[in-house]
Amino acid sequence: MKRLFVFLLLAVLVLGIGVSTDAFGVSWEDLVRRIEEKTGTGMLPALSLPGGVRVVTEESVVIDVVEKVSPSVVTVSVERERPIMEFGQGDPFGLFPIPRQRGTELEETDIGSGFIISPDGLIVTNKHVVSDPQYSYNVITSDNQSHDVERVYRDPVNDLAILKIDAGGLTPIEMGDSDALKVGQLVVALGTPLGEFRGSVTKGIVSGLGRGITAGSPFEGMAEELDGVIQTDAAINPGNSGGPLVNSAGQVIGVNTAVASGAENIGFALPINIVKEAVANFEETGSFDRAFLGVSYRMITRDLSVMNDIPEGAYILEVIEGSVAAKAGIKRGDIITHFDGMRLNEQEQLSRLINKKKIGDKVDVTIWRNTEEKELNITLGEYEEE
Repeated sequence: MKRLFVFLLLAVLVLGIGVSTDAFGVSWEDLVRRIEEKTGTGMLPALSLPGGVRVVTEESVVIDVVEKVSPSVVTVSVERERPIMEFGQGDPFGLFPIPRQRGTELEETDIGSGFIISPDGLIVTNKHVVSDPQYSYNVITSDNQSHDVERVYRDPVNDLAILKIDAGGLTPIEMGDSDALKVGQLVVALGTPLGEFRGSVTKGIVSGLGRGITAGSPFEGMAEELDGVIQTDAAINPGNSGGPLVNSAGQVIGVNTAVASGAENIGFALPINIVKEAVANFEETGSFDRAFLGVSYRMITRDLSVMNDIPEGAYILEVIEGSVAAKAGIKRGDIITHFDGMRLNEQEQLSRLINKKKIGDKVDVTIWRNTEEKELNITLGEYEEE
């Protein structure tokens, strides 16, 4: 054992001297670069190497990610009228003044986050952040410049929106691949939590994949059912909605969307691959010109199916009045089990199948209602924003 230890020690010394003197044609810089390329994460133990070479740690990875991504992260604000109150005399002695409104004024409030996807002013955020078309929205970039939102494009299928501002020379974020995510992977969330703390950063890991949630905004008062989202323990709060969830390479892999109420450090993000599909459609058509069924739903997993003796599929929570789903007779409480010949499950979800269709496509839909199946033939319609 002693001889083996001495041999290994000498081998390490020879290797170190050889690399330091470039005797093997490989420098410390080349060696570190090759190790980082092999690991793909850069999260190596801290080492002090000759020649001032720095092997990165998890801490330095986060710092590098923040420096790379921060110029692409924005805050979304809304302009709303606020009543101006004054206190008038309420009784002869002036002891109980009565408040009364003497007018209104515009007030700008930070309500969410977003990130830049093109140098000429296209911003991605959540639809629920900019849900009310009656309001005027602004985007504040990382240099604290405020820009009026000229147009809001809302996705009828996913909780996504694209904002257009009149700006140039912006720094777009780099998009990653959410299909390659692994549970336990390092992630960093950026945004404006609580509508107050701009440029905030938190870190954590991917805690789960393929979750189903209800997303909403306390600032805007609406909610939406979403499936297939990323769960993370990176601290996400109201106001983080629409901001990026990024990997250790500084690539956005999700859009921060919701938090679990009553829980601690359980946040959710829409996978970036959904966003890439939506953006590609937007760039091609200039709008979210997508096929629309007109339902909100929650996926029934295999476990829930077995426990409740019901089929897997999309459990209908709401049917939009006047939509093609309503006209076809789909009702709240129905379960869509098949869509265009595909059985719905956790892998084949309704929204993904609808995304592959065009307006006017005819599809066969199987619904389960009161232990009986019913076949419907539906022509997909177009989403009409109010």
